[in-house]
Amino acid sequence: MIFSPGKLLLIGCRVLRELRVENYAVIDNVAVEFGPGLNLLTGETGAGKSILIDALALLLGEKAYSEVVRHGAEKATVSAVFDAEDPAITAILEENGLDAEAGDLILRRDIATNGKGRVFVNNQPATVGVLKALAPRLAVVHAQNQSVMIFDPPERLALLDAAAGISLEGVTSAYAEWKHIADRISDLEKGEQEKARLVDLWKFQLKEIHDAGLAAGEDQKLESEKRVLANSERVFASATGAFNDLYDAEDSALARIGTAARHLEDLARFNESFKEAAAQLANARVTIEDLSTTLRDFADGMDASPERLAEVEDRLALIDRLRRKYGKTLDDVLAFEQDVAGRLNDIENKDEVLATLRKQLATAANKYLDLARQVSRRRYEMARKLEKTVEAEINDLAMKVKFQIEVSGADEEGNWTASGFDHVAYLISTNPGEPMGPIEHIASGGELSRVMLALKASIEAGRVQHKGDDAERSLVFDEIDIGIGGRAADAVGKKLKSLSRTKQVLCITHLPQIASFADRHFLIEKHEAAGRTRTTVRPLDANERRQEIARMLSGAKVTEASLKNAEQLLKANA
Repeated sequence: MIFSPGKLLLIGCRVLRELRVENYAVIDNVAVEFGPGLNLLTGETGAGKSILIDALALLLGEKAYSEVVRHGAEKATVSAVFDAEDPAITAILEENGLDAEAGDLILRRDIATNGKGRVFVNNQPATVGVLKALAPRLAVVHAQNQSVMIFDPPERLALLDAAAGISLEGVTSAYAEWKHIADRISDLEKGEQEKARLVDLWKFQLKEIHDAGLAAGEDQKLESEKRVLANSERVFASATGAFNDLYDAEDSALARIGTAARHLEDLARFNESFKEAAAQLANARVTIEDLSTTLRDFADGMDASPERLAEVEDRLALIDRLRRKYGKTLDDVLAFEQDVAGRLNDIENKDEVLATLRKQLATAANKYLDLARQVSRRRYEMARKLEKTVEAEINDLAMKVKFQIEVSGADEEGNWTASGFDHVAYLISTNPGEPMGPIEHIASGGELSRVMLALKASIEAGRVQHKGDDAERSLVFDEIDIGIGGRAADAVGKKLKSLSRTKQVLCITHLPQIASFADRHFLIEKHEAAGRTRTTVRPLDANERRQEIARMLSGAKVTEASLKNAEQLLKANA
């Protein structure tokens, strides 16, 4: 997934302490240290604000492209430090053979110009797969310019489940079990003509593999033997040469060691410190004798005939042909043989197998329905609670709306999915007297931004209620202010400030009303030097904040009036 301007990123690791970006796009070297409360990042359009979030996304396992490497550099590097005392994160690290740092999670990713990359977790080599495993504990992403997409059917369910703290693991597993049994029954009940065709095919495949008389690991042994046979003269010469040098020649290593051993034994009679050395030399003599015997037997047992080489090559060609048809490896071919044998057994004992499978299907269906109904009840309960909370949150954001979460769906088999059988719709009326309708069809871009903020704020509150250890969950918003202004902007700023009282909040904004609520304010700037463009990020002091907010109010030219307005905003929202 390629990230683009206007995202909502929920970092589930409590606090993002530092983000460092090197040689990424127009950034040559930037390090940003974030703190608790509300962290605001501002800057002119095109300064590179969203590039920071794109870079952070790479640490969550998103796809990397070599094009992001700054021109002239060999690689781009993105790293971050999180406060992450989370047992789930520790478990993921341990499962992947990685050590956990006390209280810290350090992620780093290098992207090279040749397309290759490296990943480090707590300064230990890791994989992108580890980043993806950690990502659900670290981030949930919402793209602002994809607001409507967040309300597609799967996401509507996911939002409600997140608020209720629902885990779908049991439902998903039960559905997979039921579906597997149902598919087996369907295969057995196929039409007679189709079944006869498949039986003939399976019998042919089974016979072809069975007649080959394959053995696990056989191909590797044959490849080794082929290398020996193809180089038989050289191999024989090496084996006999080593045997002679070690054992058979008059001045062999064994003879020399024997002489040295006698000298050491004589020396040890006068100086006991040489007894251990004499014993070590005796052990070396035994080792050489054993190795010499192995070399002699190997050379004597070599069958260097062209006929044997031809046999090995023919056997390998047969195995290769079967691998091309039935699997990438010999083990895959043997597994395919077992699978086909099982299918033929099912066909030959169709009635008995079907009776057993139908009993299993009924059991699996009951298990699925029981779990799916439990999830459905919790969704209905949460929908009633959440819709009231979200409506209040939306109306706190300078809107006057009616909001409703509609859960529907029946438990008939045709509605079963891995996430249950429910359908969820988010309905809204943005004007008094207007009928309710799907939010994705009715709300404007600015209204969608505020509804999404209200939903996320409500869901975060639900997470805290369901998982008390999530109270410090960090939140990062990229341009949540798109499509709003005036009173709505002030309301969004207040909401972000309210959230920051219990969580670290990071926000990229274009609006001075929102920027004035910051506990920490960072300015993102683009400069040109020596013919190159570079982006920098720096924290602002009180006077610099006033200048920046004045710029946001008046544009490129800062006036006395805009400075006074900025000062008033800062005092009002401190």
